[in-house]
Amino acid sequence: MQVNLDVTNRNKLLVQLSENQIDLVVMGQPPANLDLEAEPFMENPLVIVAPPNHPLATQKQIPLKRLEQEPFLVREQGSGTRSAMERFFSAHDIHITTSMEIGRDEAIKQSVQAGLGLGLLSRDTLEMELALHKLIVLDVQEFPIMRHWYVVHRKGKRLSAVAQAFRSFLLGEAKTILQRD
Repeated sequence: MQVNLDVTNRNKLLVQLSENQIDLVVMGQPPANLDLEAEPFMENPLVIVAPPNHPLATQKQIPLKRLEQEPFLVREQGSGTRSAMERFFSAHDIHITTSMEIGRDEAIKQSVQAGLGLGLLSRDTLEMELALHKLIVLDVQEFPIMRHWYVVHRKGKRLSAVAQAFRSFLLGEAKTILQRD
């Protein structure tokens, strides 16, 4: 038995699932058209972050259109966060400027802290930076983008005892333990 924790993009996870390389995954955007079972277990709000000294930091209810004037640091193609962001902005006819494409949330957070642009990230990844006042969540109209975290596995796959226990934990207890203030 081997347990691996790999933070990677959605497309890579889907390939690994389809090739039976992994038993189950946690993801924010499971596909509807594949032979997978996806069960939501917790909300996953996506928020826009900036450094605390950003000109928008103190503004309330920032209009979406105002975001067109800001450079964005975005996840790579194939990322669920990137897909959700593109769908959201397209649906609202907002055309953001991508200043940099970055493959890891941690690198986006560091780049935002350095003042290289705004970022769109899961609120769940920001606890330390918010507590230390390294980043702030901007108060933007229509935000957060509400999604869910899902535990996903192939339909009909017999999960190992450990994988089944982890799945049961996520579905039964994680929401209570991880509930926000």
